[in-house]
Amino acid sequence: MSGLLDTLPQEQRTLLRKAPSGGRLAEQPMRAELSDRRDFSAGGWIFERKLDGVRALAVREDGGERLLSRSGRRVNATYPEIAEALAAQSRADFTVDGEIVAFAGGRTDFSRLQQRMQLSTERQARASGVAVTYYVFDLLRLDGMDLTRLPLRTRKSLLRAALDFRAPLRFTPHRNEGGQQLLDEACAKGWEGLIAKRADGRYQPRRSPDWLKLKCAGGQELVIGGFTEPAGSRVGFGALLVGYYADGALRYAGKVGTGYDRRTLLTLRRGLDQLQAPRSPFADPVRERGAHWVEPRLVAQIGFTEWTRDGMLRHPRFLGLRDDKRPEDVVRETPRERGGPRT
Repeated sequence: MSGLLDTLPQEQRTLLRKAPSGGRLAEQPMRAELSDRRDFSAGGWIFERKLDGVRALAVREDGGERLLSRSGRRVNATYPEIAEALAAQSRADFTVDGEIVAFAGGRTDFSRLQQRMQLSTERQARASGVAVTYYVFDLLRLDGMDLTRLPLRTRKSLLRAALDFRAPLRFTPHRNEGGQQLLDEACAKGWEGLIAKRADGRYQPRRSPDWLKLKCAGGQELVIGGFTEPAGSRVGFGALLVGYYADGALRYAGKVGTGYDRRTLLTLRRGLDQLQAPRSPFADPVRERGAHWVEPRLVAQIGFTEWTRDGMLRHPRFLGLRDDKRPEDVVRETPRERGGPRT
């Protein structure tokens, strides 16, 4: 056991276990549930800023570093500066969880990050001109020991001490109280929202109510199932037709006609043409004249104000493509209200 772990109280040291390989420990990252909860007066929670980026777990062991997307894909070449920062750490054995972001105007910007997400070689990444930062918020493994049974507050304390946080690595700060006030402040600054986490919670390889997403505005991943032709001076396509899976069927959620620049319209149309399908992948009727159908392989991040009563998106806008989530895992996110059951 490392000297850092020797400083833990005896009751916490009994929670430590020999860790499996770092890759196995990172196979199923813990995920947050969307929530409408605002009352955290009972205490026992910490609050982190919700970052508009992509999830990544980093593993260092056996003399090598692996930066893994949420789906387990290795992305060292896409973010070589982060891989180098991990290699420069004095500790040779750890697994951490965090979010990769790009900034624009002082705020995390998913559209800007999109310019890096699609690159697959180190040369392209370094030439992109898009700087990225890896905000690390959890420590799963250290010096051969599994820390996931420890309380979150203890894991974060160990994390701060274990790694050297210099650009592009950053420790994710948190606040211990003030949930509603912090959310109001976050929304006023144009942030995505907050993540509320139980301070004594374990790290669980699943979606858990111990982590809650408190959003300023609606938004989630949706699957692209078709598109419409452009009209007037528009190029590429008119709108994407998107949906989510429920009981194994792709349910239609509406069309998304805003949020694109000219380059995105043309590039995305080329990709859609390669996926064209003879019939609609949606289980629901889609009444769009002249719609083109595609195999449901692409996942898009969509911002919107709310869901309508008939299950459609209101005021949707395209934010970018995601390659860190499988289409079949995309479901409609339903808020957990004040700690109650999901609806």
